[in-house]
Amino acid sequence: MRFELVPMPDEVGARPKDGRGYPVPAITPWQDGQPQFALTDYGRSADCALERRCSVCGGLMARGPVWRVVGAAESAAIAEAIAAGRPYRNLAPTMEGPGHRSCMLYASMVCPYLARPNARRRVTAEPAADGVTSAAVRGAARGGTGAVVGFGDYEYAVTETRVLFRFLDVVEFLPHESADEHLAELRAELARATGAQGR
Repeated sequence: MRFELVPMPDEVGARPKDGRGYPVPAITPWQDGQPQFALTDYGRSADCALERRCSVCGGLMARGPVWRVVGAAESAAIAEAIAAGRPYRNLAPTMEGPGHRSCMLYASMVCPYLARPNARRRVTAEPAADGVTSAAVRGAARGGTGAVVGFGDYEYAVTETRVLFRFLDVVEFLPHESADEHLAELRAELARATGAQGR
């Protein structure tokens, strides 16, 4: 699905755009006026963690559940834990920060790496500055079934070089082969948000 056909949360629509019109996530660094989508900016990610801000839109997240998009290995581990009736906690911390449900549903559909199992991180991406770290291994395919996952809460650590996250208590698990499977869910989430604002 072309990204311009995916309904965009208002907060994401307010983000700066690249030359193609893609909104630039809050944690994405810029170099020479160009966003570096394959990288995570250390300072921006730390600010989002410390201030409880969405890593996609940069807006404040209310207390309670947070969401993130996971790749094949973590999606399989979560599905296995749910099927066995066990709690899930990512023991290996990740550099991928949390966000709003609507923002993560949107990101899962428009980010080529997140949306398709055969997509790969750009192999040519290089760190833009000393304060920037890669979000995933460049050149690696997402593989298999991804998922948008809601967690009861998260914890984080800001080290000298990275911001690391752990997520607790799965409250929602929305697996996908191709993320356009989330289109109806994203539309419903945006409609709920619009209804809540109208009250």
